Amino acid sequence: MARNARPTAAKREREKALIERRQQKAARRQDAKDRKSTTGSDRSGDDPDIAHIKLGPQPPADWQVEDS
Repeated sequence: MARNARPTAAKREREKALIERRQQKAARRQDAKDRKSTTGSDRSGDDPDIAHIKLGPQPPADWQVEDS
């Protein structure tokens, strides 16, 4: 018995769903890229907690210094 050479309706539905998922994923990626580029330009990039730290050995903190 020869099978039907035409694609079945189920296959067409699967292919449509696959294409739609690819388009949604591409849209999500583009949105994430746009959000990342817009938020990245606002920020200065400096963390206020570590802004005063310099390279090399750090001086002792106030609570570590003993008063004689």
